[in-house]
Amino acid sequence: MARKLPADLYPTEESPGLRVRGGTKYTSSQGDYRCGGCGAEDHANGDADVKALVEDYSANHGTAHRKGDR
Repeated sequence: MARKLPADLYPTEESPGLRVRGGTKYTSSQGDYRCGGCGAEDHANGDADVKALVEDYSANHGTAHRKGDR
């Protein structure tokens, strides 16, 4: 049986951010984000998709909004 993560680890409107979970022998890696600057959100499964999600968040959301870039 797959172990569920506590709901408070997922990014929400009240607590935006990036969450990445590494894969195991039996599961693929997963990632989620919710941007506090523009409200965008996304989810990814698998190493390549999670890597792209982190790159998107880093370049276009999160700290990009805090710097005033977007």
